[in-house]
Amino acid sequence: MKTLLCALLLTASSAYSFGQETKVETVVKKETKAEQEIIKLSKDKWDWMSAKNSEKLDQLFDEKSVFVHMGGSWGKKQELDVIRSGGIWYKKADIHEVSVNIIENTAIILTNMDLLAVVGGNEVTNPFIVTEVYVKKGTNWKLASLSFTKTLTPEKK
Repeated sequence: MKTLLCALLLTASSAYSFGQETKVETVVKKETKAEQEIIKLSKDKWDWMSAKNSEKLDQLFDEKSVFVHMGGSWGKKQELDVIRSGGIWYKKADIHEVSVNIIENTAIILTNMDLLAVVGGNEVTNPFIVTEVYVKKGTNWKLASLSFTKTLTPEKK
């Protein structure tokens, strides 16, 4: 009887442990080559902004590009002037998450980040979701729009 009881308990516990070991597969989206290219271009842009590399940015920004900041919106010329003058210095983009969607010749990137910047001589860090819109012209991607949306995050303790 003891042997039968032990065998039943072992069988039941084995079935339970096998049930616990069952893994649920998750689907992880792999970026396409075009999506990887856009993500890299966006990262390079943040590096160029940090380095105040207005020549590279001038090549990247479309002539009709628009920029939306917490303090206003403007076009390519004013954005480049603000970067050159140091009115805004994008010191460091601490990127937490990036997603990209490509629709025909348009790419939309959403970047969740903390941005360390110097604005009007004051160093500030803000949490943003940044929306970037790129348009493919020939073989090159051009930045058409860059918008900063400040997010509310729990206070860091």
